[in-house]
Amino acid sequence: MNAQTAEDSAVANLQTVEIIGRKSKEYTSDYSFAATKTAMKNKDLPLTLNTVTKELINERQAFQLGDVMKNVSGVSPSSYYNQYNIRGISQNEEGQIINGMRTRQYYFLQPMTSNIERVEIFKGPASITMSSVDPGGTINMVTKKPLTSPRHQISASAGSFDTYRLAADLTGPLNKSKTLLYRFNGAYQKADSFRDKVNNSGTLISPSITFVPNGKTSVNIEMIFSDLHGNLDRGQPIFGAVAGRTDLNSTPKTLNLGAPDDFFKTREWILMGSFAHNFNNHVSFNASYMKQFWNEDLQEHRTTNSFVPDINNNPVPSLAMMQFIQRKQRWEVDNISAYFNFRFTKGPTEHQALIGYDSHAWEKRKGGQQNAARGFLLKNGSAVSSYDPAHADLYQTVDYNGILLPKTNVTPFDLSPGAQNHQDTSFNHLNAITPLPSALTTTHAAYIQYLFTWKKFKILSGIRQEWFKDITRFKEPDASSFRNSKLLYRFGLTYSLTENINLYGTYLTGYQPQSNTVTLMPNTAGFTGAVSAARFRPLTSDLKEIGIKAKIFRNISVSMAAYEINQKNILINANNPSQPDELIQRGADRSRGFEAEFTGYILPQWHIHGGYSYIDAKITNDADINLIGKRKENTSKNAVNFWTRYNFSGIKAVRNFGIGTGIGYQSSRIPWFTRSFKLPAYATVDAALYYTPVKSAVQLAFNINNLTNKTYWIGAQNYLRLFPGAPRNYLLTVTYKF
Repeated sequence: MNAQTAEDSAVANLQTVEIIGRKSKEYTSDYSFAATKTAMKNKDLPLTLNTVTKELINERQAFQLGDVMKNVSGVSPSSYYNQYNIRGISQNEEGQIINGMRTRQYYFLQPMTSNIERVEIFKGPASITMSSVDPGGTINMVTKKPLTSPRHQISASAGSFDTYRLAADLTGPLNKSKTLLYRFNGAYQKADSFRDKVNNSGTLISPSITFVPNGKTSVNIEMIFSDLHGNLDRGQPIFGAVAGRTDLNSTPKTLNLGAPDDFFKTREWILMGSFAHNFNNHVSFNASYMKQFWNEDLQEHRTTNSFVPDINNNPVPSLAMMQFIQRKQRWEVDNISAYFNFRFTKGPTEHQALIGYDSHAWEKRKGGQQNAARGFLLKNGSAVSSYDPAHADLYQTVDYNGILLPKTNVTPFDLSPGAQNHQDTSFNHLNAITPLPSALTTTHAAYIQYLFTWKKFKILSGIRQEWFKDITRFKEPDASSFRNSKLLYRFGLTYSLTENINLYGTYLTGYQPQSNTVTLMPNTAGFTGAVSAARFRPLTSDLKEIGIKAKIFRNISVSMAAYEINQKNILINANNPSQPDELIQRGADRSRGFEAEFTGYILPQWHIHGGYSYIDAKITNDADINLIGKRKENTSKNAVNFWTRYNFSGIKAVRNFGIGTGIGYQSSRIPWFTRSFKLPAYATVDAALYYTPVKSAVQLAFNINNLTNKTYWIGAQNYLRLFPGAPRNYLLTVTYKF
């Protein structure tokens, strides 16, 4: 163990909640606070925890969360949105976990990572510690905390698709006694895309202050301000596809049906505070609070998933029917976590107990609204949602290449080769104006966690009682509500076969009211419907897992796991074109698989990180008996990720240089809403060249992604929403440390 790693371990042992930053510069993080709400070593956890540290994030220039997820086995993107498939189960809850606390609405635009120390992925339902989280796994972003020694760096990047980035990371003590520490992270991005009419810009500001007056008490206060501006890229459409004969290249991968003036803006404030106090060597207290404000402003053109009809109601396959959407809404989120930690030793046994309380509330504020223009125009100037050929004389008409058409409310998208499309908002008749009712969802939980250690055995057990309440039209006279409650439990056993090899087994349960699984679909969580999604049967889940964790050659951590995850009462879109927001419940899914991961260094100048996953995910119960036993959607059976960096520090002629290379492989997948075609398997190669002159404060990094310019698709929903991967692209980054 080197000095930095030893120092990190010492800090971890002193902290009961993470308030002082990590100094290590490796791919490996040896401990986690969020997994058990105490500083527990990863090798002792009876579950799979994958970690991507800031060092790997920086070397791969993973500026957004989706770039980070490429480094995690068993995880793949579902679309261009900030949504992932973990162990064969697509994420439901449109939020992310930050420092162990739930947020809302990171679904469409991916958060920046400049303020992130590491990203932790807990596999399986982690409901005992985090409450109402997804059965496949939970993504926890751990923010950078202040350090006791000064560190300062700024960086500038430029690359493909007119990408420009600036970032700063400053930290150190504010007084001589080092009882007051600070950290400041900031970032700015302006970027276009290989996709038509798509951009992604944003600003991130995140200051943090830590106060450590003595060895018993510590306080951390942190703020995150994020202002993101981009587009909702709905993907590449293929019109007129025939089952069994789908040509994914029949339309350009750049094709986007949106308009140049479309936008999706989000503005977010997060305030966090953490307090820790050790009464003595046996009793400590921890409390954390998070307040989040989130605003959305949307304008988009999107297809209605149909063609424009002619005057006789026959579809014209070269004209995609379009609609125009505007939406504004506001959310507020409150999190409270407080617990006592008791440690004591009795004879040859060690005991650690946590007794705590969690509270989570998210409120959709009154005043939100969604407006839409769709359908057809009548001669009297009004608009209707559908066309009736029996009353064709009532509709305005237009001529299209000699074909008489009822005039659409929103200009159709002409799919003919070489056609010019001009979308704007000046002529749209907003014929669907819908106030978004207020809503409040609350969760309260009391829990006990107990860690028992005897010789080579560790038993981690826990129970958690949760109470859920969901109110639609909150604070309105006609408010309606649903209540749910559930007792959850976990049991895990770890056995130390040797000092460096641990075996483990675990069983976990999970539970989510459906109001916590979807919040953006119009008829859930009181979005536009009369009642909440909590009216559906809750989503229940469980995990059974066995595995091994080891450290080999002293410097490489290896983990392997075999698992089974079951979930019941899955809420999914009905894929009904006439009712695009209709939901149905599937009976049950089962995901079985195997994962292996390794991370560390072979030599001090040669670092490695990689993994493999095999996922066998199937539908085990469904109203459509033809689906039972069929493969689950959007899941790769086999996936590989690998990254390595080598610094030529021992060779005088090239000692200032380093190289990095990596591969990513995903096997074929079936889209979400149609089973009539597959996305092909693909493998991509990334590379990097680093230049760090000895005794220089300047570093250069040149990253190339998709080096072979492979054509591939990262996900799909149906024929009209495919998500092609980016072609070959590069990024040059200059970093100055002072």
